[in-house]
Amino acid sequence: MALIRNRNEVSRLEAFSDAVFGFSATLLVVSLQVPATFDELILELKGFGAFGISFGALVLIWSVHNAFFRRYGLQDTATVILNSILLFVVLFYVYPLKFVVEGLFATLFGYGEGQFGIRNIDDLATLFMLYSIGFVAIFLCVSLLYQHASRLPGGLQLDATALRECRFLYRHYLIFVAVGLFSILLAWLRVGINWGLPGFIYSLLGPLCYVHAVKTHPDRGK
Repeated sequence: MALIRNRNEVSRLEAFSDAVFGFSATLLVVSLQVPATFDELILELKGFGAFGISFGALVLIWSVHNAFFRRYGLQDTATVILNSILLFVVLFYVYPLKFVVEGLFATLFGYGEGQFGIRNIDDLATLFMLYSIGFVAIFLCVSLLYQHASRLPGGLQLDATALRECRFLYRHYLIFVAVGLFSILLAWLRVGINWGLPGFIYSLLGPLCYVHAVKTHPDRGK
């Protein structure tokens, strides 16, 4: 049977996870060194917009992770393994995330020319694929966590509505995985690379998740 904690308490697993998310946020910092000149200070300040967006993305991932453990509080072996893989990917994911966002800001606002070293379409496609692989891995772990929880209705003591919600969230995050895989495919085939199609494709998440919620959410029809 799965090991389940009191859901009002923070387990050691969650405390460790929060520490990893905190360290990941540190890796997003514009610079760990104090600027030596005024010009360096101005350049660092220009990076705070990119830092803010990257930090927001990390907080969203943390909130998804936190919501799972607030709901179910699992501490069994399968949960520990999936959570460990998720945290490992998060630590890797911050680098392509920061690079993509900073590169976008540098392009839009005209600073840091040549700093990012993207030489051709192949480099750009590889960057999109690295970003999407991290995205897919994170939300696949989240989806599998919900699938695992849905298979333990006795241990979790879920009523019928809660069990349907758990299965709904499993499918919800599979949509994230599917869109990420589609982005990888577009980048691999070099489709629309010049105008960022593998990135813009993530805008499909909103409509797809909305349709899924309308059709299958446990509260539908209430």
